[in-house]
Parts: sequence; structure tokens; C-alpha cells
Amino acid sequence: MKTQNSILVVDDDPAHRTMLRTLLTGWGYAIAEADDGSAAIERVHERAFDLILMDVRMVKVSGLQALAEIKSFNPAIPIIIMTAYSSVETAVEALKNGAYDYLTKPLDFDELRLAMERAMDHKELREENRLLRETLGSHFDRRHIIGQSRGMVRILETVAQVAPSEATVLITGESGTGKEMIAGAIHFNSPRKNGPFVKINCAAITETLLESELFGHEKGAFTGAHRQKEGRFRQAHGGSLFLDEISEMSLAMQVKLLRVLQEREITRVGGEEVITVDVRIIAATNKDLAREIEAGRFREDLYYRLNVVALEMPPLRERREDIPLLAQHFLEALSRENRKSIKGFTPQAMDRLITYHWPGNVRELMNAVERGVVLSRSEYLDEAVLSLISGDESSFRDISSGDAVNAAMPLNEVEKTTILKTLEAAGGNKSEAARRLGITRRTLHKRLKLYGVMK
Repeated sequence: MKTQNSILVVDDDPAHRTMLRTLLTGWGYAIAEADDGSAAIERVHERAFDLILMDVRMVKVSGLQALAEIKSFNPAIPIIIMTAYSSVETAVEALKNGAYDYLTKPLDFDELRLAMERAMDHKELREENRLLRETLGSHFDRRHIIGQSRGMVRILETVAQVAPSEATVLITGESGTGKEMIAGAIHFNSPRKNGPFVKINCAAITETLLESELFGHEKGAFTGAHRQKEGRFRQAHGGSLFLDEISEMSLAMQVKLLRVLQEREITRVGGEEVITVDVRIIAATNKDLAREIEAGRFREDLYYRLNVVALEMPPLRERREDIPLLAQHFLEALSRENRKSIKGFTPQAMDRLITYHWPGNVRELMNAVERGVVLSRSEYLDEAVLSLISGDESSFRDISSGDAVNAAMPLNEVEKTTILKTLEAAGGNKSEAARRLGITRRTLHKRLKLYGVMK
């Protein structure tokens, strides 16, 4: 039988505690109570809780004081702050001190339930990450990869398994998801880590030059070849070669690459000498290679040579738990780079980051934070300086499907289409649809009534 999650409710209002005890018990939680921040601190020292719901204003010790004390004792406990006094300053202070979320009274029960479920999931993910660190060991080099979502945990587990081998790896995923960083993690956790890690973007070089770049050329092989040049394969000898955007390689070059993978030999352009190379290949693409094969643009035999181990990078919209970590990382790095003292994000700005669909993935998030850092005049980035693409109605997208809405549609039709598509993508689950849209379930109900979808 599954153990009940234990919740500590901290509020100096007996009626509010009673209401929450009745509500949360009905949801299947085991409830303990405290009438002040000092009592909450004592309870946490006595036993472990899975989550704390805590009021801000209390007589002896405030919620913010108790939050700081509890987090110093056990930083793993997720704490959701409740208050009837809504202010950005209080929210920022709570989040800065480690609160998981911030809700205002009177509580929206659907919003409360979603926040609690997300907090529980977050706690489970922290435990999974602890186990992952133990599995990987202290020797594993994450190469600055940031992420604690289940998708990223699975990717890192696979990297840890495949890195020590000599297997060729194919990394797929949308642009900006971090395929190059994963390739680096594979190399630097392999026996080849002391050898070179050489990268080449196949889409950035013309077909005529790509052969020379990969295999090298002899002096006089073509106009402008004034000296012999070593190609990337020779440069990567004893290490790894990362072939980014492999799908952009011409069919003629694919044949030559296939031969190298089979024979482990190259010949410079304009030369006759056969040169043995010891290179591990890691390839990446943002295209569906199976479709490219069907269309006759990619060789099936090369695909099977490359696809010994496949890694699919999840888009940022499917790993939203990682957005606060990534955003804060970029904020700190870019603030130092631009000589600014910016401490964090307002709750509204962070909510906007989490609910945005991110067509450009991690790369777009970094660019958005950089714009915010450059334009901000305060210690916290707000919505106004983030300049997200979806602020432009012509590029408004459903965060669940990524489908663009017709720019010529009236604004109310844009909203209706987006909400209905998101509800469909959520399988009709209104709470989940509201979470994806970044609105409360109550607001969603009102909109659905307006559209005549429900009575």
C-alpha cells in the first residue's frame, strides 16, 4: 500500500487550518498542523514532511522567518507560501529564501492542488537526481549540463552508459536543445577524454569545401590550396569527431563518409596516400532521418552506421522543471559579463518563462535572459524586459502543440483556438490545460462557458 504524503499546514487562523485539513485529507494527504512559524520549526525538527503550506503573517515568527530557518535545517522540503497580502516584494523575498511557490488567499483550490502536485514531483525529481549522482559517481563530468527533469535524467543515464564504449552515437532533437553539449559529455566521459574533441557543422560549409575540411587536401589540389592541410578526421585522431547537422551533407559526401566509417581510412583531396584514422563519431541532426531516407535525401546504410546508439533531446517545453535552473544560471553568468547586479526574476516573469512555448529551446531562453539583463534597470527582471517572441500576436502559438495560429485571425479567435487546442492536447483534463496555459482553472471555466463549450 502506498504511503500517504505528509503535509504540514502552518497558519495562525484556526478556521483556515480546519478548512485545509478537511480539503487535503479528502485529497488523500496526511495532515499535521502548526499555529505559528516557531511551532512549524519545532515540528520539522521532530519529523520529516513531504511538503509545507505556510502563511506569511503570524504573531510570533512570520512565515518568511520560518521559511529561512526550515530551509537551513532541511533544504529538501518544498514550502508553498500562502498570504492574503499579495505583493511582488513579498513573493520575491519568499522565492529568494527557497519557497517552491507563492499563492494568495482566498486560495484557488485547483491552483493549490496543481502547485502541490508540482512540488511533490519536484521533490521526487530531486531524489532521482541524488540517486543519479550516486549512479554516475563523482568522476562523471556533466560538462555544465543543467537539468533535473526526468527527460534529462534519462539522457544523462544513457550518456553514462554509452560514454565508456566506442559506439557511434546519433543525437536528434530540435535546434537549440543542447545536442553539442551532450556530444561533449560523451567525449569527456570516455577513455578518449584526453584526446581531441573536434566539431564541424556540416550545414555551415559548402559541399566543395566540406570534403577538404573533413579529409584534408594536398598542396595544389585546387585553386587556393597553397599548402597541405590536415582535415578534421586527422585532427580528431585518438579522440572524437562531432558531425553536427549531418542531414545537410550531400549524398556524394555521405558515400565518402560511409567508406571512412567502414574502413577507418581517409585520403586527402588531391592525394593518393591512404591514412588510417582512429576516431569516434558522434553525429547530430534536427531532422527526422527516417523521413529524409524516404525522400531520398539520406542514405539508409549510413543511417544504420550512425544510429548505433540513439539519443533524442527533449525540447524545452517538455522539460519545464529545468527552466528556473537554466534561467538563473544564464542570469548569473550574463549579469557578470555585462557588469550588472541582478539578483533574480519577479514571480510574474518566472511564470511567463515557465509557460512560454520556447520554439528556439534553450538557445532562445539564453537570448531572452540576455536581452533582459541588458535592458533591466532594477535588481529583478520583470516581464517587460524579457521580449519573448509570443508577445507578437503574429507568432502566437499553442504551447502544447507548437502550431502557429493564423495571424489574420481576430484576437478572440486566437485565444479560443489556443485554449481549445491546449485542452485537447491535455486529454480534456482542465486542470492540466490551465497549468499549460498559465491561467487558473476558474479562468479556464469562464472562457469555456464564453465559447459555449460547457454550461
